[in-house]
Amino acid sequence: MPTHLIPFAKRWCRSARHSLVTRVWLCVAMTLLLASHSAHATPAYARQTGSPCADCHAGAYGPALTPYGIRFKLNGYTDTGGKGSSIPAAVQLIGTHTVPTRGDNTTQLTEADLYLAGRITDHVGGYVKVETDNTGNDHFHTKLSNVDIRYVAKELKMGGHDTTLGVSVNNSPGFEDPIGALPNAANFGPPAISGTLLNPSSPNALATRVIGAVAYGVLDSNWLGAVGTYMAMPRSTQSDFGYRPSDDPGKLSGTGYLRLAYMKEFKHQFFSAGVVGLTTKRKLPRNAREDDITDLGYDLTYQFIGNREHIVQLSYVNILEQRDYGSTFAAPFAPGLLTKSHVAAHDQTLGLTYTFKQSYGITLAYLKSTGSRDPVRYPPYGDPATTSQLITLFWAPFGKEDSWLPFANLKLAATWFRFTKFNGVRNNIFGVAPGLGAPVTNARDLDQFSISASVAF
Repeated sequence: MPTHLIPFAKRWCRSARHSLVTRVWLCVAMTLLLASHSAHATPAYARQTGSPCADCHAGAYGPALTPYGIRFKLNGYTDTGGKGSSIPAAVQLIGTHTVPTRGDNTTQLTEADLYLAGRITDHVGGYVKVETDNTGNDHFHTKLSNVDIRYVAKELKMGGHDTTLGVSVNNSPGFEDPIGALPNAANFGPPAISGTLLNPSSPNALATRVIGAVAYGVLDSNWLGAVGTYMAMPRSTQSDFGYRPSDDPGKLSGTGYLRLAYMKEFKHQFFSAGVVGLTTKRKLPRNAREDDITDLGYDLTYQFIGNREHIVQLSYVNILEQRDYGSTFAAPFAPGLLTKSHVAAHDQTLGLTYTFKQSYGITLAYLKSTGSRDPVRYPPYGDPATTSQLITLFWAPFGKEDSWLPFANLKLAATWFRFTKFNGVRNNIFGVAPGLGAPVTNARDLDQFSISASVAF
């Protein structure tokens, strides 16, 4: 999350010049604007398998998985190098120098993470991340991040086909997916004012605030099928795990999750195509009427691995959400104008990463979130569309077989995050009326440049 936006959002939310509905939506949009792209290599797995981080990841510090890394995740994090046990824990520290277009520059320790990850038995393994974030002024907040505990039965034969069967208990729909293209698996989705439930950057998203089980099967290493269900954690449990009550995803019922994908590994390439679905009835707030929500999406991934000197990965994710609201409300500025009862939200992410010798790389991403026009829900323009781009240059010197530190790593990165549209427009995105004396904010005023250093061991 770009920390420079938080104090700006708080000041704007307190402003008496804006309507209550507008202030509420801005608070939600700004404080939940981005999910950190922090799905990195976990050294605990490298120590367990005896393989360096670069065997599982296209870059030595992640995040994209190689076919070897995909198999490791499908096998329930249980594979070993046969050299005895290792400590199933790792630590990550992230420091960032931030230069926002509007606001003060900051240099601080932004995140400290503890990973409990690895094999428990031959058939049980897991991933648990406990995250501590700097919320400003050196105040730190600890929360339970992604969890994925698995039971897996490997090397089975069914009808003459190689088969893997497993169950994943996790707290983020899509995080269990081994391909890593879905938003929760990548910890990366379009900044959204009204995004889909499967997008961790959406207001009141499901990520890390639900609990569920997904049963999956893999046939001949090519066909993946998964089905599961989720329920929202009680608000008191969310608070115990470090989450704010205002981010509650609501009360869920009848939730179903489906994932189908085809994966094909060639000699030096990998390709996958998949579909994902989520359907639920939600009460938000929990005493409200039920809304019917259905997400349907597809994703495409191509990876050129070669001899690992030059690795290119291209991915595209497209998710459409249909919502039937159980109730409507009138606009405070026009009592006869009601919200729409049937609307849609649409999230798309296109990403390209090139890595040289699994150490030097560049990531380019285009992120777009759109939705049905509704002048009551999305003042001042009635359009929730947001478009943004990400450019990251990175260097990870370790984590490879011939490295001084094959089971630990350092990553230096320079990132430019820019907005081209917010609230459906490029200029005056909050609709400040002329002559009121309030500053006009354009989409590009939300841009941010940062330099970060991450270390994992």
